[in-house]
Amino acid sequence: MVISLSAALLLAIVLVVMIRSKTIKVGPAIVAALFGFFLASTNMAPDINRFLNSVADTINQIKL
Repeated sequence: MVISLSAALLLAIVLVVMIRSKTIKVGPAIVAALFGFFLASTNMAPDINRFLNSVADTINQIKL
C-alpha cells in the first residue's frame, strides 16, 4: 500500500509539473488521469500492481 500511494503521489507531481511547464495540456492530462482510473478497475490491475511491486523490490535490493 505504501508503494502504490507513493507511486500515485509521484505520478501526480509529474503530471502537475508537466501541465505547468506546458509539456502537456490540461485536456490530455485529464484523459491520462481518467485512463489510469478506469484501468485500475479492470482485470489487469492486479498484474500491473504485481509488476510495480517487483520493480520496487528490485530497486530496493540494489546496493550502492
